[in-house]
Amino acid sequence: MRAMMTALLLSLSALALTGCGGKKEQKTTMELKDVPPEIMKVAKEKLPGVTFDAAYKEPNGDYELRGKDKTGKIREIDIKPDGTVGEIE
Repeated sequence: MRAMMTALLLSLSALALTGCGGKKEQKTTMELKDVPPEIMKVAKEKLPGVTFDAAYKEPNGDYELRGKDKTGKIREIDIKPDGTVGEIE
């Protein structure tokens, strides 16, 4: 019984130290000049008047662009590589 409890404790300790899941993929920061022109065109059409100041590439290949409108509100748009808009915030 004692050996079984020790094995269980060691197993739980190892799990706690290593984590349960895999490493979460992160989005990659990119320069605005590196965003494909067709993606930037869609963003400007869908969010006119927004000055974009940040761009990211998601692990799934989508682009995320962030900027501020004329009132200072932060706006965000997710665009798929084919130009389809995923989400606008």
